[in-house]
Amino acid sequence: MSGVPVDVKEQEAGPEKRRMVDDQDGSSFDPVKPPTTETSRPDLQGLVSGVCPSSTEASPSPSVEGNGLLSLPWEMVARIASHLPAQCVITVLPKVCQALGNVGKDSTAWQLRAHRLTGSRVGFPVGPREDFDWPNSCLEMEQLITCWADQADWAARQARQDDEERGRDGQEPEPRGDGAPGAEGQEEEGGLDVEGVGVAAQEVAFGVHDVMDVAMEGEDEEMQLDRGGNPHAVAREEMEERPEEALMEGERNERALFDAMEGREGAADGVDHPEDLADPRRQRDAGEEPSRSPSPPPALECISLASGHIAQVNSVLLVGGEGAVCASGSRDRNVNLWDLREGGTLQRRLGGQGLFSTHRGWVWCLASRGPMLASGSFDSTVRLWDLEAGGAEKGLIMARAAVLCLSCQTDVLLAGTFDKRVSIYDTRVAEPLVKSLRLHSNAVMCLAADDQYIVSGSKDRTVVIYDRRAGKALKKLRLSSYLLSMSYSGSEVWAGDNRGMLHAFSMQAGVLKPLSQFDVGHTSLVTGIHKSPGSLYTCSSDCTIKVHLPCAPPRTLCTLHHQTGVNGLSVEAGVLAVASGDMCVEVWRARK
Repeated sequence: MSGVPVDVKEQEAGPEKRRMVDDQDGSSFDPVKPPTTETSRPDLQGLVSGVCPSSTEASPSPSVEGNGLLSLPWEMVARIASHLPAQCVITVLPKVCQALGNVGKDSTAWQLRAHRLTGSRVGFPVGPREDFDWPNSCLEMEQLITCWADQADWAARQARQDDEERGRDGQEPEPRGDGAPGAEGQEEEGGLDVEGVGVAAQEVAFGVHDVMDVAMEGEDEEMQLDRGGNPHAVAREEMEERPEEALMEGERNERALFDAMEGREGAADGVDHPEDLADPRRQRDAGEEPSRSPSPPPALECISLASGHIAQVNSVLLVGGEGAVCASGSRDRNVNLWDLREGGTLQRRLGGQGLFSTHRGWVWCLASRGPMLASGSFDSTVRLWDLEAGGAEKGLIMARAAVLCLSCQTDVLLAGTFDKRVSIYDTRVAEPLVKSLRLHSNAVMCLAADDQYIVSGSKDRTVVIYDRRAGKALKKLRLSSYLLSMSYSGSEVWAGDNRGMLHAFSMQAGVLKPLSQFDVGHTSLVTGIHKSPGSLYTCSSDCTIKVHLPCAPPRTLCTLHHQTGVNGLSVEAGVLAVASGDMCVEVWRARK
């Protein structure tokens, strides 16, 4: 509902002029009697001016002495306000007067609005209600519905049109393959030592460096590092001395490590993999039509960043606030920065001095805090970049295994690695390792944290909550599946598993409690998830992206279908960025 302009001159005329108008019309406005058809849409100025006190006056509730809108019972005022957009209630009404500004402070009114949006038969919020941000949740849900509610039907029509065009050209409709890693049914139970993985791959997996000697001390198995010399200098020399011909060998090592992580057999035997069969480069060589996503409806625009990588994009991250900059990490070992303000131009490819690429292995994960961007790789390193300096290299952290997940907090950087550990780093010092924790019996796949607690999910099908201040693990939950993606919002933790299910947990005072599991229609690995008070985004290797309202069960607004698997997503300020297996990054945002 658009705002109604207010005539300042008529406001200045005062109540005397309005009484003259009423006398001329032969009638006066009765706030209790319903308006006639001719006056069913009264001007806002006639309802508010003259009876609405200024923001400096004390007006905790509508006054019965007024002769306008505020003379109505408070319940009726709140009911009228409930039909205004949440954005108007939050930002506009407080500027009109203090009394109307109090409408936005009524928690009950926001709860009624939220249940009208989600439906009366669902639970919202899923987690604890204490200190829940009702206004912002309603604002986000209204924006989500506006942008995405009609997208599913629109995308389906577009897909049918594409199939019809291919039919006219004599081509068969393209099947939606699963080009993302690790489809269910290909995994194996067991630990990290997988037959068929060569020694070189084990060195890549466990990050064996001559400059590190590991000593395990204490019952909690904290890892202390005795370093011989400066690890940054040694690592940089090691990278510079390696010839470019070794890159092909490194690619085979990464493939072996990836297969070991996913539990595949025949990793070192040259067996074809689904992600290779869906490689767009192979499609082009075979003369097939490259995949493309449906064009957006008028409410949304889609920006395709398709020319920056030459291999699958594993991770994507929106940084800089308002979705202005997008970082993407790929199996081509590079991290790219994209300027979305200029329509998605490649701003820079990150790289250190003397490096052929950003990393020596697949870039698997990204995280940021303020101006710092961190990238984790299969080469067992975390590299730090200064976004304020245009992406200049800021530091190097040597891990002991492939880095699978990262989380940036105000004071530390957290890394989950293939060797079953969660490591805590202080990026401000020369020796960044603070503590290394062995909380699991298999690779750590996902992390979520705040300033006190760390929640980690592992391929051993457990979830652990660790208290940084107490220095101990508080609880370990055992699941029937393992988690790959995780999002921490308020008092709720949401995660996606290897079977396509979503898991919701409550998180209060260090107590992690399972709430429910939801089947939202994914049929394979949930590779990315983002949860906020009023939105829920998920993506999967089943080639779909889903947008939901975060209720119980989630209300799915839209499902986007891709030709290849989707490896990750990032959401910031309503902007959605997607990393897919066809070497492309797609950005969806509201059309300006």
